[in-house]
Amino acid sequence: MTSFSQDIKNKLSNLNALDKIIAVNLVVFVIGLIFKNGLTWFELPSDFTDFIVKPWSIITYAFLHGDFFHILFNMLWLYFIGRMFLNLFSTKMALNVYFLGAISGGFLFMLGYTLLPNVFGATSSLVGASAAVRALLIFICAYMPNQEVRFFTFNLKLWYIGAAIVALDMLGLFGLNAGGNLAHLGGALLGYYYAKQLLKGKDIGKGFEKIMDAFVGMFKPSKKSPLKTVHKNKSKVGGYTKGEFNQFNNQKKIDVILDKISKSGYDSLTAEEKEFLFKAGK
Repeated sequence: MTSFSQDIKNKLSNLNALDKIIAVNLVVFVIGLIFKNGLTWFELPSDFTDFIVKPWSIITYAFLHGDFFHILFNMLWLYFIGRMFLNLFSTKMALNVYFLGAISGGFLFMLGYTLLPNVFGATSSLVGASAAVRALLIFICAYMPNQEVRFFTFNLKLWYIGAAIVALDMLGLFGLNAGGNLAHLGGALLGYYYAKQLLKGKDIGKGFEKIMDAFVGMFKPSKKSPLKTVHKNKSKVGGYTKGEFNQFNNQKKIDVILDKISKSGYDSLTAEEKEFLFKAGK
């Protein structure tokens, strides 16, 4: 039994942060099946007054799912998008985008029911990780829009995929799950804005990251250490200096352009891409 539990611990320790979120979602889903309606206190209400009573629900709702197919598709999306994201960016940034996407989706959901009650109908509640997953997806699509991915027998640019997903969510505002689709759009908006700001050298998730680090630190045993004087480099972005960050961004753009040339030839480049490649060659 000890060997079995140790084996589980070892496997869990080898999971990346997003895989661990998938595992938590699956465990919570099973608990929800056992204790019917036992997790309603963690759902996000559509009414701001009810939300004030349980503010934690702006995060916890993203770990609850309505049925098997709801969690299946959300976790499959998270699995594949998570691997793509973590190949390019840090774990902390992935968590920033994920949870800020959930928060943005939740607030837009409540705002829609508050400002347009005749459109969205009676009060409701929100569950599901869709807004958080949308944030990761749209972040990648906005950060490297011209990167192509294989879709069955042909290639698609990422911005095509992002635009199609957003269009479907907008159409969904006129369907039965209007509130859910509104939350999706909230996550998508966060992902888009985060990516565009990051391209400018600004990581908008650093403040949230500090709050989460402080929260996690509350549950860690304190270790006394000698006092140190630390110089904090305020010019850093995401742990890099401004120069290193710009170099990283430029290299990513060059990789995307070279990949495009190898697939479609030099003539497929836009004027902007040709100019960027010419300047980088100097």
